[in-house]
Amino acid sequence: MPAMVMSNAGPGGAKKFEGRITIYVVICGIIAATGGLMFGYDIGISGGVTSMDDFLEEFFPVVYERKHKAKEDNYCKFDNQNLQLFTSSLYLAALVASFIASKICTKHGRRLTMQAASVFFLVGVILNAAAVNIAMLIIGRILLGVGVGFANQAVPLFLSEIAPVHIRGALNILFQLDVTIGIFVANIVNYLVSNIHPWGWRLALGLAGVPAIMLCLGSMVIAETPTSLIEREMLMEGLAMLKKIRGTDNVDAEYEEILHACEMARQVKQPFKNLMKRSSRPQLVIAIVMQVFQQFTGINAIMFYAPVLFQTIGFKNDASLLSAVITGIVNVLSTVVSVILVDKVGRRFLLLEACGQMLITQVAIGGILLVNLKATNDLGHGVAVWVVVLVCLFVSSFAWSWGPLGWLIPSETFPLATRTAGYAFAVSSNMLFTFVIAQAFLSMMCHLRAGIFFFFGAWIVVMGLFVIFLLPETKNVPIDEMTEKVWK
Repeated sequence: MPAMVMSNAGPGGAKKFEGRITIYVVICGIIAATGGLMFGYDIGISGGVTSMDDFLEEFFPVVYERKHKAKEDNYCKFDNQNLQLFTSSLYLAALVASFIASKICTKHGRRLTMQAASVFFLVGVILNAAAVNIAMLIIGRILLGVGVGFANQAVPLFLSEIAPVHIRGALNILFQLDVTIGIFVANIVNYLVSNIHPWGWRLALGLAGVPAIMLCLGSMVIAETPTSLIEREMLMEGLAMLKKIRGTDNVDAEYEEILHACEMARQVKQPFKNLMKRSSRPQLVIAIVMQVFQQFTGINAIMFYAPVLFQTIGFKNDASLLSAVITGIVNVLSTVVSVILVDKVGRRFLLLEACGQMLITQVAIGGILLVNLKATNDLGHGVAVWVVVLVCLFVSSFAWSWGPLGWLIPSETFPLATRTAGYAFAVSSNMLFTFVIAQAFLSMMCHLRAGIFFFFGAWIVVMGLFVIFLLPETKNVPIDEMTEKVWK
């Protein structure tokens, strides 16, 4: 039974977009979303590897010595700028790469951009796994960053453009679901290889090549989006692809909508300059602010450094990695909740509920550490378990809200004329503030101590106010009618 999607066409009346959820769209979505596996695996693997003694002893001997001093300050044992640069250099590279990827997305399509992402990522993996000095590590991380920048630019746009309007949120969140699966798999790998001496860390970094190969091979068989084909004046191919992904020949209304959007887009010769106009400002501000807020929840600080964090509060190496696996499971399952609910209850509801839950858990974690964890003691076992439980509650609320919706909302709000340029600002903002948090978190933990969690809690209050007063609902609005139905 085809789904009839009502869509206001303006003064002339209403159009009906006919289409069903085809197997082909689902397959394309699953393959494209493997770009999220690359990103997620890297987030998860970085923190695990930087807590492994063999890795620290070879590349960061100062941190290794500090880690094993009996009286070393709990909050400062991992504070090292070079160690943080290993993690965060990827995100600086991804920031720059996202703008290059924006141009490639427009001129050569979403699919080719995903292929390029996988190649850059694969070369970076080889350099990291074979590294014999810090220079090889950092160069490898930079190439990984280029791959992440390309994939994070192309994949959410691809998913939003192939999805029928009534499941656009769910299909787009496949990207974030794969990010969480990548983190979970990385946590398991960290746990399994931590006792393989002295090359377990090389295996952990090398396995990042698996999702890159999956995306590279998969992107050779999936379709280009109808929007991208029509935008590049391949009209017949675009129409044929639209019929294929919708499972019906009756796509004239949607085809005309895309055609109109493409004609409007061609009139915009400088999309980046056009973004600065007042009419484009709400979408641009929301796209950037969603990404900034996503990082200032504190999530990447916790997910990057989960093994390090759990070691800080007194878990031994194996126990800390196992605790990170537990949070990874919670992350995946909670993202599935978002897939199910996002097109039913809407974006705003999920974001606001999560703000309340994240605020309570951050303040509770900060309070427990403030009272119980001093410079040189360990937490009692019972208290440490409670910290893990609170971290899981925090991760779950993020995973069904700011995690997936931070990528979904910017990918669906821009008109075609500024879509790739606007989304490049979203991706680059995410990478910039991921870089800032990754580079600063261990130093912030050293200086702010338990106060780091109150710092993120204050940001969560600001995020909630932003959603209440400034964020419109985009549920069930066709992507090429967003300007007419939401922003005007």
